[in-house]
Amino acid sequence: MTVAGTARAAESRPGETESKTAHPAQSYIDRAAAAVRSSPEDSVRDAEAALKILVGQPNVDLEIRARLLLCDHLSERDKAAAEAEVAKARALLPQATRRGLEAGVLDCEGTILETAGENARARGLYEQAVAVATRARDDEMLAAALFARGYLLGLQGQFATGLADLKRGQTLYEDLKLPDHALTAMNGIAILYNRMGDYVQAGHMYDQALKRQRDAGMYREQSVTLHNLGRVHENLREWDASQAAFQESYEISRQLNYVRGEAYALRGLAAVKNAKGDPRGALQTLEQAAALQRQTPDARLNAQIQLARGVALHRLRQLPASVDALETALEVFRQADSLSELRATYGELAAVLSDMGNWREGYAQLLNAQETSERMFRNQVDQRFSTLKVEFDTVSKEKENALLVRENAANQLALAQGQRARNLQRAVIFLTVILALLLATLAWHQWRSTRRMHTLAMTDELTGVPNRRAVLSRLAPLLQQPNPPSCAMLIIDIDHFKSINDQHGHAEGDEALKAVARELREDVHEPAFIGRLGGEEFVVVIPGSDFDRANRIAERFREGVMSIDTRRWLSDRRITVSIGLTMSKPSGDTPSTMLQRADAALYDAKRAGRNCVKVQLPAAESEIPAPLKAAQVEFA
Repeated sequence: MTVAGTARAAESRPGETESKTAHPAQSYIDRAAAAVRSSPEDSVRDAEAALKILVGQPNVDLEIRARLLLCDHLSERDKAAAEAEVAKARALLPQATRRGLEAGVLDCEGTILETAGENARARGLYEQAVAVATRARDDEMLAAALFARGYLLGLQGQFATGLADLKRGQTLYEDLKLPDHALTAMNGIAILYNRMGDYVQAGHMYDQALKRQRDAGMYREQSVTLHNLGRVHENLREWDASQAAFQESYEISRQLNYVRGEAYALRGLAAVKNAKGDPRGALQTLEQAAALQRQTPDARLNAQIQLARGVALHRLRQLPASVDALETALEVFRQADSLSELRATYGELAAVLSDMGNWREGYAQLLNAQETSERMFRNQVDQRFSTLKVEFDTVSKEKENALLVRENAANQLALAQGQRARNLQRAVIFLTVILALLLATLAWHQWRSTRRMHTLAMTDELTGVPNRRAVLSRLAPLLQQPNPPSCAMLIIDIDHFKSINDQHGHAEGDEALKAVARELREDVHEPAFIGRLGGEEFVVVIPGSDFDRANRIAERFREGVMSIDTRRWLSDRRITVSIGLTMSKPSGDTPSTMLQRADAALYDAKRAGRNCVKVQLPAAESEIPAPLKAAQVEFA
């Protein structure tokens, strides 16, 4: 939820009168404009009362302003009704004496499109509104158009130009002696700082605005500011503070019957519940938010609800439903080009698809998330640099003007020029350091992403142990050494695993795999290493081991697996394993040949009745010493 709509309603400028005697509808319109920030329902009532008066005592300018107030209110609630009001206002424009009112109509048309998620068309209308208000020299309408355009530019990641528009709009409102409007513009600036990642500055500005809004009784504005403050705490992962802000925003919105505000606040509360590990509670809250959202035309709100819903469903392992929700959110965020929300949605979708075993699509979505993150980060760097440059140029120009005024004082001018040069040098150094830090941060993020992708490629997702690729890539260099150490290889297969899946379901089968992996991993110590070959098979490689030690370790593994307590999820049986053992040849051996021998030994163990260890050595060592044959007896 934003403060965008609240600065768009036209008010009478200080001292403005429609004639020597105020029109009787004037006071209703003034009250309606003021009530936008405190009680939206009162604003609608006063605007409609003004229209009733205008039926008997027509005044085109006042009627347009009344209809713009209604359009602003309805744009968050009823798109068709808002479009009807703006159409009536546009039909009156040829008769209007205040030419700047056309900018207000364009502004409200843009608001309707922006709420529906059509940001590109909305921006075109805001550009027209700025041009019309500039030609008409209507500073009030120009300030409103600059606010609307600046907010949307910030949403699209163009922070420098967005901040310039919002600050210019704030200055115009202050010059017009409209402090409430100036305060709304300041809130818009805080939103951009929040999007730029400067959460501390944004939070400070929201705290200032909230104090002034409380003092002025601006309840509707309080609900908006509290929501935005909650988003700051959400970005900082300060969940208790975030929950408090969203809860207060919800209570105020509910008292005002401000449905859109209630829905945004509930979305925030659901995000907090997700973060605190309560996805079921989050889904219940999101159901309330979705029911309210359906009463508004706000497409981006629906997308944010779907994103939070996708996260909750993922936590509850309802993976197909999670994918549906996240893809619905993606469609809206792509259209709006909202980078921060796109990044979060791509990342969550990648995780869900990976959990479903759809690695290829999960990897593609992870790349999308990384690309969006890098794009957003580069944009933040560029825009932060541009913002600093604009501010620097502004300061430099002011200093230059001051020097021109004192042009006759040559000594003072020279001193000022020297100071200006030093300031330029410090600014360049400062900007260079900031840019270097930001680039270093970007490199660090890229390094982390690369490491994460490598880990994902070499790790079995279900059990957390290395996968086949990781084990074989570590074994191959050992066997290729000039004098390779003697290596033992064990292939460990869970007995009757298919019957576990068939009788108890795949969830219990997964638990069996995890339990066996934990047992083996706890008993495998460097330089030995473990991995999952696939299905119910694990492999253990023991470098530097002789046959006796390898055989003892295999028996220890077999007995350890039998000791696993399965009563919690597999009450009618215990887990056993069959193990095939082989040793490496002194030279010329490969991971593939070792796997073939160990696999053949495993099949011997299966044929021998399972729950036993069988051995197949290289051809030159196929005779097993008699004292060691006792190690191959079967265990029931």
